[in-house]
Amino acid sequence: MYTALYRKYRPGIFSEILGQEHIIRILKNQISAGTVSHAYLFCGTRGTGKTTVARILAKGVNCTSEKEKPCGVCENCRAIRDGVFMDVIEIDAASHNGVDNIRELRESVKYPPATGSKKVYIIDEVHMLSTGAFNALLKTLEEPPEHIMFILATTEPQKLPATILSRCMRLDFRRVSENLLKAGMEKICTDIGASVSESALKLIAVNADGSVRDGLSILDQCLASGEKKVTRDDVLSFLGTSGEEVYIQMTDSVAAGKVDEALLFLDKVLADGKDVRQFMKDWLAHYRNLLIVKFIKDAEDILNLSCENTERIREQSEGLALPAINRSIVEISKLTAEARWSTQPRILLELCIVNLAVPEETAAVPATRMHAPAKKAASAAAPMQAKKTVLMEEPAERAVAAEEHVSTNKAQGEEALWGGLFEGEGCLTGSFNVIRGGSKIKTLSDTECVIAAQSEIIKEFIEKNRGPIEDLLEARTGVRRAVKSMTENKRSNETKAKTTYELAEELKNKLGICIEIEE
Repeated sequence: MYTALYRKYRPGIFSEILGQEHIIRILKNQISAGTVSHAYLFCGTRGTGKTTVARILAKGVNCTSEKEKPCGVCENCRAIRDGVFMDVIEIDAASHNGVDNIRELRESVKYPPATGSKKVYIIDEVHMLSTGAFNALLKTLEEPPEHIMFILATTEPQKLPATILSRCMRLDFRRVSENLLKAGMEKICTDIGASVSESALKLIAVNADGSVRDGLSILDQCLASGEKKVTRDDVLSFLGTSGEEVYIQMTDSVAAGKVDEALLFLDKVLADGKDVRQFMKDWLAHYRNLLIVKFIKDAEDILNLSCENTERIREQSEGLALPAINRSIVEISKLTAEARWSTQPRILLELCIVNLAVPEETAAVPATRMHAPAKKAASAAAPMQAKKTVLMEEPAERAVAAEEHVSTNKAQGEEALWGGLFEGEGCLTGSFNVIRGGSKIKTLSDTECVIAAQSEIIKEFIEKNRGPIEDLLEARTGVRRAVKSMTENKRSNETKAKTTYELAEELKNKLGICIEIEE
């Protein structure tokens, strides 16, 4: 049966591990000095070697060689490699995450190792354990028997309880650099006799995103095609992504505001079988490249592109303003995040293209301005007589209209000033709420402000709070004014009272009901 590359070329000793020198140095020193910890926590993204290093560490503490451990060739090392060593127990916490599973583990740790010097428990995806399982594991993890070692591996250490974290030696695995990935894949290709171009290996390393397993899986996919020589275009085809020229053309169309051209081009690209989410990621990477070449002269190594493509990106970047590139990066980043959960990512991408192609100032035009053509058409359709009337207005009439317009604006400004006066957090008392709803500015001059109250009660509140109101008014306008108050609805109250007497007299005359009105 065929064995996948990431399994066939899984490291067996510390020297074969890629990109985790800081961790290897610690573990090798502890093994040689005999100071290994009773519990380790291996954290890091997928495919960086957590489980592999855990197995190598298990080999190291059980290796029978007199030289550097693990040797990888002794009986114990080979048994651990083949997965038949009784004293190395691997547990998948994703499927064994209950309290009963941990209770079984606690019972088994009482027994000494059968053939090795240490019994090693490797718990993968440990963050999947339930709360009860974590609690059951605590005491055993803190004080295990002398012959027991725990190695916990997880991609999400933030989900582990602090009580678990404090009982383990934590080692964080880093993403493997693209150069190391490329060098490792070159050795594998030489070993199996595969012909893969350097640009293709670079592209595979970029898309692996620091994961050795992902990189080898992509390489395995490319080699499975049966081609004698794998090129960069082959890798692009297998990944469902596009070459740099596609994103250059799309960016040109969007920058020129040609929405129709950009949407038709997107339809053509997706019709060729390209993945829409992968297109978003690659287009975002293209804008990142445009940003980089604006500040770095020789950016071939950073962009991981050929000199020709880098020069084409530089030419395009010179024709784009920095704010436009920044806006595009922000918008496409939001798009990528939203499309992750959407069932219609293409629609979101098309909307993003439209937004980027439309100038920002045009997109921000208020609705009243957007309807200006309709208003213009309506005015054009108005009778000519109305136009003549407007044109024949007398200067005095235009002056009155202008004065009314100024008066209206002044009243609106005073209303906004009075309403905004009570918007602060310190103006939430009952008195201020009563004043706000039952009064308005009657007159406002450079020296005084006359407040019209709807009733005597509100007027009393204004008088009691005269000082604070003057302070608020000064803070709002920058001018100290004396606040005076008046009652505006006195006449209407008298009218209301008079109407009440008339109604009482009418009821007496018609129905014979005598009503006494108390003053």
